[in-house]
Amino acid sequence: MDLISYFSDIPSSHRALILAGGITFFWMVESIIPLFRFRYQKFRHALPNLFFTITTVVVNLLFAFMIVRAADNAVVHQRGLLYLVHLPFWLFTLAGLMLLDLIGAWLIHLVEHKVKWMWKFHVVHHSDRFVDTTTANRHHPVESMFRAVFTLLAVLVAGTPIWLVMLYQSLSVVLSQFNHANITLPSWLDKSISWLIVSPNMHKVHHHYLQPLTDTNYGNIFALWDRFFGTFAFIRDPKQELEYGIDLLMDEKESQQIDRLLAMPFKRYQPLKGSKFSE
Repeated sequence: MDLISYFSDIPSSHRALILAGGITFFWMVESIIPLFRFRYQKFRHALPNLFFTITTVVVNLLFAFMIVRAADNAVVHQRGLLYLVHLPFWLFTLAGLMLLDLIGAWLIHLVEHKVKWMWKFHVVHHSDRFVDTTTANRHHPVESMFRAVFTLLAVLVAGTPIWLVMLYQSLSVVLSQFNHANITLPSWLDKSISWLIVSPNMHKVHHHYLQPLTDTNYGNIFALWDRFFGTFAFIRDPKQELEYGIDLLMDEKESQQIDRLLAMPFKRYQPLKGSKFSE
């Protein structure tokens, strides 16, 4: 099939175009229908986030060989959940995407919030006080390694062929940019979308600076995981009820400096009462 052929050997230039094209598109849409009218220097704010986008790409490249080998081995030996029963192509594809999303995105995200030393790396993502489409790949390099390991685990458990992994990652990039984008949709539309995929308002709840909302809506593509596992939360009016950032006494300037963000997991910050850092 054309889908299999294309994603089995997708050119690096095409993957870069998907990444850059998504950021550019949602960057423009944010200027037209913003959720919050941030008073910030948009280009200056984007610099650290784009830096971490590059480090994420580098980490993924380092793990690519292992993921390709695992995927190829699964196909050759028919190993993994996808091969337990014969599935029609469309169901094989959907099931593979869902398993990659569950293990390689939702589960590792949950673990990062529950394991204190992993949370200290993930907090770099939550430290952004101006969540927009560039925030999507704002991950500390060590966190990118966590996610790459769980992607590898997902491939081993599910038995997904490499074309399906590449398809998932392409969808993941765009939809993550979408649900992080500082855009406002009609409430009925956003709520409807959130029954199928993670919508902007759904994910923005996750970026609220205090618990318990910080520990909800872990989804990446599919919204059903949070509904199924009881981690779904809904906010009626994000503009009035949400504030981005994290519950640490750090100034706005520090949260945008690359060197400080790289060092953040290894430093001690004064937490607010009830913070995970005080546990």
